[in-house]
Amino acid sequence: MKFTSDQPIAIESDRLEVREKDGVAVFTGAVSVNQGTTTMRAGQLTVYYAKGEGSVATGSAAIRRLEMSGKVVINSETQTATGDAGSFDMPSETFVLTGKRVVLSEGDNVAVGCKLTVQMNSGKADLQSCGNSGRVQIMLNPKTAKSN
Repeated sequence: MKFTSDQPIAIESDRLEVREKDGVAVFTGAVSVNQGTTTMRAGQLTVYYAKGEGSVATGSAAIRRLEMSGKVVINSETQTATGDAGSFDMPSETFVLTGKRVVLSEGDNVAVGCKLTVQMNSGKADLQSCGNSGRVQIMLNPKTAKSN
């Protein structure tokens, strides 16, 4: 998974509401976000940006945080992650995906939990269980490993 604070982000949706005084832009309806090799789809995306440092309406905003809801799907090169809600903090490059069933897959390899936290700058990922209702599950297919 890769989102970074140094590449342009293209966003499409059915509707956009910009609240300049609050430093917020809300995209609703079939939201699609593209940055580099990463794409994200969600029902709603709220963009928080630094007040006084540009505007989402003009494309010059200093984005601080993205929050997604409504069946979130993220594709990045060979990986796919799905959940109910997500957030991305631009300064720390931390992505969090939550839900009743968060699924991270790469080919036939699948990991399931309820909260996935990814530190983009270090590549560290943490998948947490659903508490009392279950444990982290992983299915690995040894045949998908690359041979040297």
